[in-house]
Amino acid sequence: MDLHGAFHVYDTTLRDGAQQEGLNLSVADKLSIARQLDGLGVGYIEGGWPGANPKDTEFFRRATTELDLHHAKLAAFGSTRKAGVRAADDPQVAALRDSGASVVTLVAKSHDRHVELALRTTLEENLEMIRDTVSHLRAEGQQVFLDAEHFFDGYRRNRDYALEVLRTAYDAGADVIALCDTNGGMLPTWVADVVHDVIETTAVRVGIHCHNDTGCAVANTLAAVDAGATHVQGCINGYGERTGNADLVTVVANLQLKLDRQVLPEGLLAESTRIAHAVAEVTNVPPASRQPYVGTSAFAHKAGLHASAIKIDPNLYQHMDPVGVGNDMRLLVSDMAGRASIELKGRELGFDLSGDKDVVTRVTARVKEMEQGGYTFEAADASFELLLVEEVEGRRPSYFDVESWRVITETLTHREESEEAVSEATVKLKAADVRYVVTGEGNGPVNALDSALRTAIGQAYPAVAKFELIDYKVRILDQGHGTDAITRVLIETTDGVSSWVTVGVGHNVIEASWGALVDGLTYGLRRHHSD
Repeated sequence: MDLHGAFHVYDTTLRDGAQQEGLNLSVADKLSIARQLDGLGVGYIEGGWPGANPKDTEFFRRATTELDLHHAKLAAFGSTRKAGVRAADDPQVAALRDSGASVVTLVAKSHDRHVELALRTTLEENLEMIRDTVSHLRAEGQQVFLDAEHFFDGYRRNRDYALEVLRTAYDAGADVIALCDTNGGMLPTWVADVVHDVIETTAVRVGIHCHNDTGCAVANTLAAVDAGATHVQGCINGYGERTGNADLVTVVANLQLKLDRQVLPEGLLAESTRIAHAVAEVTNVPPASRQPYVGTSAFAHKAGLHASAIKIDPNLYQHMDPVGVGNDMRLLVSDMAGRASIELKGRELGFDLSGDKDVVTRVTARVKEMEQGGYTFEAADASFELLLVEEVEGRRPSYFDVESWRVITETLTHREESEEAVSEATVKLKAADVRYVVTGEGNGPVNALDSALRTAIGQAYPAVAKFELIDYKVRILDQGHGTDAITRVLIETTDGVSSWVTVGVGHNVIEASWGALVDGLTYGLRRHHSD
């Protein structure tokens, strides 16, 4: 399937989605999410605005060497040149040109009042800014898309000018013009009428970019496609400022499963639940349980009429087989979910479980029991793989036996009367038949434990010297309990070549962190020993 031809699925999570209140992505987060999105099979991933902020500039720099995309093309987002400056001389345009991205998505004003009040220039100069920037980037060998900002509102105020913006960009070489419902105030029939008029009047290739302020972002996107749009933009999990953008998974699932349009590579839609939850773990934004298709409650049924009917035929109370999106049916009294996800995840990790129902049953039951206690394996592939190996091979991979560990934190008061907290951890363990007692210091208890643990194990296994903790996330699971709540910790570890994520759960953050640290080192050693 040509992801970059007849129909485009374009993700803007890393740029527009990142504008969600409370969502703050590091460069490492953005790289991780990009890999997940590529695994879903989207055609384009909008990485951010190079030149506008250091983080996005760094993302594109690192992406050239650290991202190995199999399905998607990376797009750089930015604006048309400034008024009165040639595109070839504009530093913002230069940042797009030099980003390393093969695709540039330009945002341009299509609402006449925005041109006059926000850009403070003339309507004709705005057209020239669009024409000059598009043609310049095309001449530099980049594919260009144009986001017509505030298009629907601009169309209602001054239809002729809004359409002229589209024609100008298209004639200058833009491959797609995405009509943006920037304020999110449209309804499906309104969108369909406008898209139909645009296509008939201008003959440009139309894309659609919808915000969810009326709760209609997905419906508006589908209405645009029905009217002839062949490029859809959205964000995983519906991220975005205010009420969010169109949820890209819901859009593609509806297109593929309801309208029979193959918009993702064969088989990858079944990865959508896993990927949606994995991205939620990276963003540290709890996934919505009632999210269509991929929410944990999307195919959940309570006891009573639903449950009894589903025992006879699941389709009586479900609009589709949840396996199609990698989700599971759940009866909330007699839980029967999990097998499909376990098999899919096992296959991804190199284990064919299709012929071993006993192992699948054991793993499913164990995962469900652990998840009930607070664990999550959606983003913690390494911890899940260790669990899977234990069930398949009959024993958990083990390279060291921990005798005990402890950590203390004390405050040192200096003469200037400032206070500095210092942590010290002691770990006693046996590795390669040798007992080690090691003390480590750090700027916090987890840092001290990590130092002591890696120092002890590293004496028996030198490969540990390559391991480094690069990300650490904490989530309080039952917030109503206050300081005695269950805590979940996700830790990302790297060996300098690749990285892996492990999970730990406990009644305090130190206990949870210890579990994730041990899993991280165990997984890394297992991989190095199998190489």
